[in-house]
Amino acid sequence: MVKTAILGGGLTGITLARLLTENGHDVVVLEREPKIGGLCRSLVDDGFTFDIGGSHIIFSRDSEVLDFMRAVLSDNKDMRSRNTKILYKNGYIGYPFENHLYQLPRDDLFFCIHEFIKTQIALEKGDLEPPANFCEWIHHTFGRGIAECYMVPYNEKIWNCPTEAMSHHWVDGRIPRPPVEDILRSAIGIETDGYTHQAEFTYPVTGGIESLVNAIASPVEDCIRTNFEVSSVRREEGEGNFVIRSSGGEVAEAERCISTIPLQALLSYLEDVPQGVQEACDALCYNSLCCVFIGLEGEVPDYSWLYVPQKDLGEFNRISFPSNYSTAVAPPGHSSILAEITYNEGDHISGMSDEAVIGSVVERLERIGIIKDPSQIVYTGIEWQRFAYVVYDLGYPGNISLVREFCADQAVSLVGRFSQFEYLNMDGCIRSAIDFSRTFQSTTPP
Repeated sequence: MVKTAILGGGLTGITLARLLTENGHDVVVLEREPKIGGLCRSLVDDGFTFDIGGSHIIFSRDSEVLDFMRAVLSDNKDMRSRNTKILYKNGYIGYPFENHLYQLPRDDLFFCIHEFIKTQIALEKGDLEPPANFCEWIHHTFGRGIAECYMVPYNEKIWNCPTEAMSHHWVDGRIPRPPVEDILRSAIGIETDGYTHQAEFTYPVTGGIESLVNAIASPVEDCIRTNFEVSSVRREEGEGNFVIRSSGGEVAEAERCISTIPLQALLSYLEDVPQGVQEACDALCYNSLCCVFIGLEGEVPDYSWLYVPQKDLGEFNRISFPSNYSTAVAPPGHSSILAEITYNEGDHISGMSDEAVIGSVVERLERIGIIKDPSQIVYTGIEWQRFAYVVYDLGYPGNISLVREFCADQAVSLVGRFSQFEYLNMDGCIRSAIDFSRTFQSTTPP
């Protein structure tokens, strides 16, 4: 029997296993898939490498986390300067949108700056009530012009949810409030930066983003059990040990249990879940993700990625170009495209075949000029991920509190994106593992 069992071998679970092991703790990681990585796995096929959970890059405002990621990659990393655009009315606008207003058509520029100034005056006079949802927060922060031209359509596309139905409690610190002077500079053509922590990013030379997880896992490989599909998590009477069974008949016993897997899965493994808790968990909203991979003979535009707010330009909300991150992720003389589509079970995307989705993406990319000639295409592929994005709907605060309280009563700790049910990027997942490991170390002897 081990001291600590970690459910899930994604980025959070593997990082946590490494940190706890370094502090002298005895751990086992239980991963249902044949290999670790979760959303940070990568597909290597026919000379191309694609990240199956959407295009991942390494950047962060958190210097400790950024240093950790770069250090574990050792020599398998390269730096790139961000060159990101927004596909807007069949043209390209610099990103962030609010820092490049001067590139808009003149009528749209006037609309954006006029509404921004009107909103600032209303805020100063106290004429605006505090925002009640994400849509109102966007309007109060950017004004109706920027909201309607970009912020609302893009966010509704990526979250696959009306912004009026989303909470705004999560926004501060994630979507910066633009300084008034930056908006005015942007309107008259003076360049401003925006998101400077993304100006340069790191990416593995070989292996895709999965190589980051594998590098983190290197010292703890002996602690990882793959193909362990959990079927039940039971705590013995009298606050005793955890008995974790797999669908294949394997058993793992541990004194403590930490979950990094989706709450929806975890609750299905626990016993005697109250009806109210189960209903709260079922009500938690999330998006699924479909990634379409395209390999081309020849070059792609010199962009890192493109944001696509308009629905008529394609179902995808983001198009990235992995071959611009590393020269080793496509064969010589070739390049690559990754298109990301968020969806929910039951909508029209979920009902389409792989071939239909790929065909639709290719057709749209041809129409907007990303693919110049379909004869260039030498590779296509697709991956579907059920759990991709946490969506903060208006019922989120109450529902997540109920679920977290129940898990705490069961002595199951929650760490990471879909276990904490927080929208954490890679650096946020690693930060959650670091913070938990420090608390764990101070309260739990090895």
